[in-house]
Amino acid sequence: MKAWRFHGFGDLRLDDIPVPSLRPGQVLVEPLCVQPSVTEAQLAFGIPTLAYDRVKRRLETEAPVQLFGHEFCALILEVGPGVTRFHPGQRVAARAKLPCGSCSLCLSERSHLCRQGPVIGFDLPGCFSEVASLPANALVLVDDRISDSEAACLQSLSDSIAAVQTAGIEMGDTVAIFGQGSMGLECLQIARISGAGLIITVDVREESCRISLELGADHALNARTGNIVEAIRELTDGNGADVVFECAGGSPKQGLSGTSTVRQAMDAVRSGGKIIGVSWFGAPFELNVDMLRERSLRYIFPDISTQAHLQHTVRLVASGRVRLKPMIRHVLNGIGSVPQAFEITANKGKYQALNPAQVMMRGS
Repeated sequence: MKAWRFHGFGDLRLDDIPVPSLRPGQVLVEPLCVQPSVTEAQLAFGIPTLAYDRVKRRLETEAPVQLFGHEFCALILEVGPGVTRFHPGQRVAARAKLPCGSCSLCLSERSHLCRQGPVIGFDLPGCFSEVASLPANALVLVDDRISDSEAACLQSLSDSIAAVQTAGIEMGDTVAIFGQGSMGLECLQIARISGAGLIITVDVREESCRISLELGADHALNARTGNIVEAIRELTDGNGADVVFECAGGSPKQGLSGTSTVRQAMDAVRSGGKIIGVSWFGAPFELNVDMLRERSLRYIFPDISTQAHLQHTVRLVASGRVRLKPMIRHVLNGIGSVPQAFEITANKGKYQALNPAQVMMRGS
């Protein structure tokens, strides 16, 4: 079969390799639609971010190696011994992070909290190939009302659900969201159905602001046109938002905001409020901890998304309570277009992308 393998950072080649063997507890699938996550796309070009050291080490010791491809929709071809929940012909998506099966959490029926197991696309081959072998305990069925393209977004959406759950939004809370890329737009929709009152979103792209309003924001502020913190305070009677999601930070080279939106989020949240740090930055930066302490602010990071979160995403998208189609702008055809998907996703600002670029693997 053909599979994309990394021979080094920025060196992605379509190689001929053996079809993976089918082991107990696994399923063979044909990837239908795959998208690189923003993190994967940055790592592909050697840009420091989450898991950079792990990927660098694998490239130095194992290259050529299959990497990435945990956001996908795939068709089951064959199931291995011991797999009873799935059968050939079903479509599936996956949770990327798997339990190890042997730690105290796993052994006490809390495996959903385990962080010691392998990660699809980082420790295990993902779906940038014609055929993939996946652990059955990572998979969920895709509802027939969900398209292949939408299903490839489910894993990312499950992370957004975990972020909103971590925020503990109370009925009627005012919520501000910095960044209206895929996760910002997802957090917007999940916050709305989780009881948020006034929702204020912020981006620097007029198109993102327009889609934000379409998906349920009460106010979508363009950060290029004025003082965002003042605008949010004016909309909240001078108090600031109860909860602020920071989804815009990261390398400015990739069209992200650096650390400026973190500081804006701290100024835009009310005293005693919560900031949910969704972004990855790739390097340390300084925070005014005394200011956080003086204003009783809580800077919280999202909990790990679980299989239950992923199953809930299927229900939300199938029922139409969360809409993914408006965010999908770049859909490419054929396995040969995978490098282009990495390029677009790593430079979303340049290509005016909201969601990662998708690859329909059966295309010509």
